[in-house]
Amino acid sequence: MDSASVVILCICFALCYAGRELRTYRNSSCIRPCEINQPRECVYEFDLELYFTLTKACYGCPFNTTDCFRPHCIPADGVPRGILVVNRMLPGPAIHVCEGDTVIVNVVNDLAGGEGTSIHWHGILQHGSQHMDGVGMVTQCPIQAETSFEYRFIAENPGSHFWHAHLGMQRTDGIFGAFVVRQADGNEDHLGLYEEDLPEHTIVINDWIGEIGIERYAHYQHSDGDDEPESILVNGKGMYREFVNTVDQTKVYTPVEVFHVTRGKRYRFRVISAATMNCPIQVSVDEHTVTMIASDGGAFEKIDVDSFTIFAGERYDFVLNASMPVDNYWIRLRGLADCGEKKATQVAILRYNGAQSKNPSGTITWEDGDREGKLLNPLNKKANDTYIPVVNLKSLVAGGDALKAVPDKKFYLAMDFNKVDNYYYQHETYYPISATKQSLQTYMPQINRVSLTLPHSPPLYQHEELDENIYCNYETLGSRNCSREFCECVHRLKVDLGDVVEFIIIGESVNIQANHPMHIHGYRFFVVGMDIVGETTSMEEIKQLDNEGRLARNLVDPVAKDTVTVPDGGYTIVRFQANNPGFWFFHCHIQFHLSIGMGLLVQVGEAENMPRVPHDFPRCGNWKFTDKRSDGSENKKCTSGASVFASTQLMILVVATMQTYLSQ
Repeated sequence: MDSASVVILCICFALCYAGRELRTYRNSSCIRPCEINQPRECVYEFDLELYFTLTKACYGCPFNTTDCFRPHCIPADGVPRGILVVNRMLPGPAIHVCEGDTVIVNVVNDLAGGEGTSIHWHGILQHGSQHMDGVGMVTQCPIQAETSFEYRFIAENPGSHFWHAHLGMQRTDGIFGAFVVRQADGNEDHLGLYEEDLPEHTIVINDWIGEIGIERYAHYQHSDGDDEPESILVNGKGMYREFVNTVDQTKVYTPVEVFHVTRGKRYRFRVISAATMNCPIQVSVDEHTVTMIASDGGAFEKIDVDSFTIFAGERYDFVLNASMPVDNYWIRLRGLADCGEKKATQVAILRYNGAQSKNPSGTITWEDGDREGKLLNPLNKKANDTYIPVVNLKSLVAGGDALKAVPDKKFYLAMDFNKVDNYYYQHETYYPISATKQSLQTYMPQINRVSLTLPHSPPLYQHEELDENIYCNYETLGSRNCSREFCECVHRLKVDLGDVVEFIIIGESVNIQANHPMHIHGYRFFVVGMDIVGETTSMEEIKQLDNEGRLARNLVDPVAKDTVTVPDGGYTIVRFQANNPGFWFFHCHIQFHLSIGMGLLVQVGEAENMPRVPHDFPRCGNWKFTDKRSDGSENKKCTSGASVFASTQLMILVVATMQTYLSQ
């Protein structure tokens, strides 16, 4: 070995050793210009652990703002609280790859408390890699504490996506991050609308509460707690708690995110909502309009708006023309619905290169975020010249057979909060919902009055171990009155491989007004219809309107998405062709609603259509002691000492009796 090779080896060893000492992680660099047919392997190491905001790693933050950017310092919005993190980052590490790259993520579960986990790649369709979808007890077993699991799949569909934990409340506490798949240069649907598409212009927003998520959930379900977030974060940063310097009484806040642009250029921004509560967020940029070009990875005809609303699980791409005078401008985020109850708001800064490093002028209030003008994707508003629902967007994604005149399967899915005694949170004898004061009543967010419970083994590859009786849906429940009794099962809809499937999703909103952003795994659907009927509606009313031909459908150029809102007192109609076999989750992306059971499984195909299980894939399920050996033979039974003694005495007595009898 020559001296140069020795030097290189020494440098590599030093860097690797330093990486361990500094607790850095193996993340291959796949941020690059994308070329046609030039895929790479992109390798990431995800270490999940319990952490805290404003730790000792933050030193003088927020009084010394520079300290807020130290490694492992997570100031969030200034509220001290426990969090869950990946690689001690909030959000977790961003994945930026090219279409066709192989993504390899080794997830190490170092979470305190022994809880399992799984990671879902929200927006990635997983054709041929169904076992990598990352849904615990559906497509895989949970990753147990102190173990690791390697995800490996192709980044097949370009667009702005994200990844997040898919067990318990872990997404609520910080386990999420951006996942952007870029197209090869020259293949972009909106080529020519912008000059720059930079990783640093990815905006991950989420609602934020002041304590660990499972504590808020328990307080809400079992007592008089609420589910209303107090704050919003932008790329893990924000202002909420005020700090006062005891020396000079100076008031400071934790820093906000800053996005840099150069005057005269046009930039593509990618906005991802990792929100977990009922918190649609209105987004706007002071003194700028934005050109909306894509949602959930699906490109559509450009539309200029003054602001847009993004619901939990959605993603929107827009082009910003940096044509204003060199200065600083507020990017405003205004929380609606439950976030509006406490006027949750947040800001970031759009800073033109050459502007001073200071805050923009203008106040920062919840009301300031109510931008006048054209609004895309409004919360519970009928379409007009000002309010543009997503169903009005014109897609650039071909619909193919999914848009044929009559679908092969049609399902009506009615959603509401139902007033029934769920034995998890009410007791029909000791504290029934009928005898509980209003503030302590727990209504059940359900689909067709059924609550989803997950099976004890993942049906994607352990389906032979599951009894068919665990499954149900609205039709198979038969005579059960789920309006009066709590109905719970593995809620499943079955379709044949290749079917064109239509969901008519109804926001009945009879008992509680609340919006539901619905997300499907394994597919991107076409939003062919959406409207509001009244303050409330019912499945029967929507069925009648449909039978009369009064539910309008766009079967020409509907927008392609994987997450869509269902308005109160209205409906949303989606279509997809079931060409991806497996068991796929369809659920509300509000974490509290999902945790109570607002979801179902879509089984596409039969057992023979399911994908081949990866070698030595982890299995799990119920276990019960049996006397059978693994080869099927009986285990030998050991007899206790007392039994042996009794048996011996009995044998002696029998022998003595026989001897006496024979001697006669």
